[in-house]
Amino acid sequence: MKIVDIRCMRGPSYWSVKRHKLIVMRLDLEELEECPTNLIPGFHDRIQTLLPSLHSHECSEGHPGGFFERVKDGTWMGHVIEHIALEIQTLAGMDCGFGRTRSTGEHGVYNVVFEFKEEKAGVHAARCAVAIAQALINDQPYDIQADVEELKRLYESEKLGPSTSAIVEACVRKGIPHIRLNDDSYVQLGYGSKQKRIEATITSQTSSLAVEIASNKALTKEILSSAGIPVPEGVVIKDESELCDAVKQVGFPLVIKPLDGNHGRGVTTDIRDGESALDAFRLAREHSEEVIVERFIVGSDYRLLVINYKLRAAARRTPACIVGDGTSTIQQLIDKANQDPRRGEGHQNVLTKIVVDATTLSLLQDQELTLDSVVEAGQEVLLKKAANLSMGGTATDVTDKLHPEIVFMAERAARAIGLDVCGIDMMALNIARPLKESGAAIMEVNAAPGFRMHTHPTEGQARDVGGYVADMLFPEGTTSRIPIISVTGTNGKTTTTRLTAHLMQQTGNCVGYTTTDGIYICNHLIEEGDCTGPDSARTILKDPAVDVAVLECARGGLLRSGLAFDQCDASIVTNVAADHLGLKDINSLEEMAYVKAVIPETVKKDGYAILNADNDYTYAMRERLKCRIALFSMHADNERILEHTKAGGMACVFEDNYITLLVGSEKIRVESVMNIPATFEGKCRFMIENALGAVLAAYTQGVSVDLIAQGLRSFEISAENTPGRMNMFHFKDFDVLIDYAHNPHGLSALGQYLHQVPATSKVGIITGVGDRRDEDIRALGMVAAQVFDEVIIRVDEDLRGRKTQEIINLIKRGIRAINPSRKIRVIQDELQAVNYAIRHVKPGNVIVLLTEKVSQSVSLVREFMELDKQYGLTRKVELKVNGEV
Repeated sequence: MKIVDIRCMRGPSYWSVKRHKLIVMRLDLEELEECPTNLIPGFHDRIQTLLPSLHSHECSEGHPGGFFERVKDGTWMGHVIEHIALEIQTLAGMDCGFGRTRSTGEHGVYNVVFEFKEEKAGVHAARCAVAIAQALINDQPYDIQADVEELKRLYESEKLGPSTSAIVEACVRKGIPHIRLNDDSYVQLGYGSKQKRIEATITSQTSSLAVEIASNKALTKEILSSAGIPVPEGVVIKDESELCDAVKQVGFPLVIKPLDGNHGRGVTTDIRDGESALDAFRLAREHSEEVIVERFIVGSDYRLLVINYKLRAAARRTPACIVGDGTSTIQQLIDKANQDPRRGEGHQNVLTKIVVDATTLSLLQDQELTLDSVVEAGQEVLLKKAANLSMGGTATDVTDKLHPEIVFMAERAARAIGLDVCGIDMMALNIARPLKESGAAIMEVNAAPGFRMHTHPTEGQARDVGGYVADMLFPEGTTSRIPIISVTGTNGKTTTTRLTAHLMQQTGNCVGYTTTDGIYICNHLIEEGDCTGPDSARTILKDPAVDVAVLECARGGLLRSGLAFDQCDASIVTNVAADHLGLKDINSLEEMAYVKAVIPETVKKDGYAILNADNDYTYAMRERLKCRIALFSMHADNERILEHTKAGGMACVFEDNYITLLVGSEKIRVESVMNIPATFEGKCRFMIENALGAVLAAYTQGVSVDLIAQGLRSFEISAENTPGRMNMFHFKDFDVLIDYAHNPHGLSALGQYLHQVPATSKVGIITGVGDRRDEDIRALGMVAAQVFDEVIIRVDEDLRGRKTQEIINLIKRGIRAINPSRKIRVIQDELQAVNYAIRHVKPGNVIVLLTEKVSQSVSLVREFMELDKQYGLTRKVELKVNGEV
């Protein structure tokens, strides 16, 4: 067997709307397709021995051991690999339970789908699962623990740190979406103009001035002291020559630390002699040019956490230490302590491993001990002076033990510095006593304080401090979301998206939208190209200027990596027709409709799925939806519309030349199609249909009927506003129409309009898309034969796996099946085809270009228009265009 492809779903997808992190592995079982597990001697016993924890997998049997029963009775290897991939992730600390394996329709080829927590770990799990299965098949030994350890490493390297996770998880509970902005701890919370951002525990509201003050320990002490908040006496020095005077001024015992250090780096406490003071000074200078020498305050070390100027948590921090057992050496006790699964490297785990360094060795020497010493049972041995968790220390929650005066002092300190999230390091003898009696003094104030000592204390009650940050950033009554309108379907998506965005702009909002032409923010093109995938949508959702998002969602991005958003407020499904069939295992219209339905399935419960009632596949989607439904139709007497509105539903129809809203029994005339430029005086029915969906979307989002009508009247169809969509160019004696129609359904809709356009002859410049089925390319030719009097066949630059002549022949066959005498000419290059058609045009002709090179073709047609103004192109004159006479 072999892995054909691995994809990562990062949002709602074809495989699951609810589960947003899925690996989709395309697996070719090859000869194993004929060999289920019950036909592989010893496989059942070997998998039980290698992965006994798979017993917990109930599978379809519905009870523990169910999966093993399936293996014994006989199941296919893709199913086995799905379960192995889930289990090895769980063994590595990533609890993953969702999976499914489905045939692609190709013999022996399956999509193995399973949940992941972190992407690199998920991809690695997929590859490991195949390797494990192969070893079991071959009856070969396999070191599964090595895979588990590597998965742990990948998980630890990728996942958010505990402080960032605490905030993000609290936001998830509040329904606030998030986007990770880098590989570290920079995260966006919310969408568009409603977003906030965090980096670890620094928020987008955190004052940069306050951060600067907190990083300057001398200035911090000065500000606190002037506010009457107790701080230890101290001085700032730069050189060793100043140390002696500083010691005399402050007096032993001392603390010496860097002026602008953090995480306890370079800090030495409880210094009681000159030699130790010199060593401490030199250590501090490694981290800062200036050093603080201050009075050592006797007492325990506490961290007070103030969020939004309210004290939310407090912890007593204990330096790293071990307790003797009378038999083990100190090194052995350290090793044992580091085996605690809560301890890890750096800040990723609840606790940090204890590292033996020069400070540890010095402390042991002061206690007349070495790493090889065996201490009495119950004897405590100090390994670090600083109590920081990052140095292996532990934390005990003491929030409920603080005296109110100490709480008040901490909140005043945070306000004095101006930090919205503030970590206060305090020494005190008794935190339960009033401030003066407690012996409390603030040692430091920290920006970006770590949360793990509060969310996962070694002892005591865990505190939901991330929740307090989430409440601060998004207070009750505020929102983290902007309105999102998604648009999907086979044809009409781009124009519908643009028109919907235009209607939403009538309210004065900044609208960001994505189309096959590019990404637009406030009508400014910021990125050109096909931008209908999730990355482009995220660009809109990340932009802090965007008040409303209108997102065209094509099937390609959805199948490749899922949607960029977790839910939307409205979704328009224009239609479902034959296109892109045979690609990505989607082989029928029913399957394509299932793909498209993912988008309306993401509509929130009080939002609207806007469905085309004239399209059977689109209308049928309503049965899968839990949100409200609005329908649109070109026929006011459509039975589906009548039934829906009779039940009080909302609809939009084309009636008596008007775009008309129906809300239950109420009828609201919006605007006559004669006044809507996009409908070409009501002759272009598919443009009316696009307008119906757009009007519903705007209306459901609170745009008034007057503003909607204003928007319909002001939306112009042009090469600038809607490139490649019904771009009409009027010459003196003929017309040129440029459109993006590229499938039979789209060309047929265009043909309905062209049948109403008077012309002596209609010339179509068309092509087939190489990755479509033979029958689809032939069908395009058949429709072209019905629409055009003369056909020029061109070829796209990207043949998508086809040969040029193959595409041409398929189109010809389609044309000749309808009209064997239809005039056909082949000019492979699009621009040359346009050049030829215009140079051979006759008065009264209409030339229709189904374009790939929108901007280039538009430019060429405009060159001809300039010449037409001067000479009249239907007269016999010699012109040289693009090197041709």
